[in-house]
Amino acid sequence: MMHFADSLTFSGRKVVAAWAALPFPALSSSSLPDVLSAHQQDVPWKLLSSWREQKVSCCFAQSVVLRGICQEKPTSCPGQPRSPLHSCESPEQVLQQFLHTQFPGAFSTSHVLQQPCDTRPPFPQFFSPLLTRQGFLLDKAQGYSSGGVESIPVLAALQSSPVLHSLLSGLCRELQAPNVRRWSSFFTAGVEQDDFQEALEELKTLSQCYETGFGASEDEADSD
Repeated sequence: MMHFADSLTFSGRKVVAAWAALPFPALSSSSLPDVLSAHQQDVPWKLLSSWREQKVSCCFAQSVVLRGICQEKPTSCPGQPRSPLHSCESPEQVLQQFLHTQFPGAFSTSHVLQQPCDTRPPFPQFFSPLLTRQGFLLDKAQGYSSGGVESIPVLAALQSSPVLHSLLSGLCRELQAPNVRRWSSFFTAGVEQDDFQEALEELKTLSQCYETGFGASEDEADSD
């Protein structure tokens, strides 16, 4: 995972954020272009961190994997205007086109896998009654037997994005708030006060690398 994260970071950045849609919000009768066309204003996945800022409008690099939705011939619903996504020839092209539209200029890789995520026991059954056994959305709730939801479509993403500036700078502020010199047990592992302050400065510098427009380089231009 560390090496994979390294492939998405450059210009001094070292951290990526994990995002997921579990399950991926799709009707069983909808194609992938239909689903993504309904999310033109916002991506259909959420930040897994508990940090309060969970909306991202741009990113520097990302890797996205979608499982469980793999229609060979996407078609728009009756009465719905065709979008550029409906002109794509494969689910992989649909997802890649969506990512380029949402995050223009970002380095993006994407993969679409046919096999969904298995959620049969002992997987916890915390799903909404608005899901079918295959994890697709229903218009209204229906009852299930003890088998529950057996599988779900899932989208997961790793992103290097400006959201990490707020997360890392917030972490830095929280670490600076307490007076660690008053906690004798804080340095029992052998950490010196100077080393602690140096680590805080490195964390602050790292957070600045995620500010929009900060540290733009030829590497980023090449990745575009």
